[in-house]
Amino acid sequence: MTARYAEPRATALLAALLAASLAAGPAASRTSDRNQPMEIEADHADATLSADGTATLTDNVRITQGTLLIEADRAVVTRRNGAVAKAVLEGTPATLQQEKDEGGLTRARARRIEYDLAGDSLVLTGAVEVSEPQGRLSGERIVYDLTSGQLRAGGEGGRVRMRIEPKANGAASEAR
Repeated sequence: MTARYAEPRATALLAALLAASLAAGPAASRTSDRNQPMEIEADHADATLSADGTATLTDNVRITQGTLLIEADRAVVTRRNGAVAKAVLEGTPATLQQEKDEGGLTRARARRIEYDLAGDSLVLTGAVEVSEPQGRLSGERIVYDLTSGQLRAGGEGGRVRMRIEPKANGAASEAR
């Protein structure tokens, strides 16, 4: 049985949160997705309808908006004064993918994806992998400051790995 989280105000806030935050990474995501309706589905939902409270979605959580697709085992959205303050997605792993305006697909996976609206940060923890056409980044923890664009990666005993693909320029280099 699929339960749809249908409180209009919370759904609109979650839509704005996820579209603006999870999609806002180092590279531009599909900007037109923000103007698309968001579908949120889960096997179970437990939510408060007040301006302050939480909405918890569990089991087979699936959030789509345009080309944005998020899948998680659990999603918790916290509201304060009617506005979303934080969203936490957890899974084995939680995943997200979205097309980019310039083409290609950005994919991310982690055991926990946390967006803190007040801190304007996105934190991915636990076997994090982010890939897009320009390259890949993996580690145990990646923190992205949405205001400055600063990215910090590291981990408890884990190494950060980056792969940067060569820029495609249409001409192969013959100098060897």
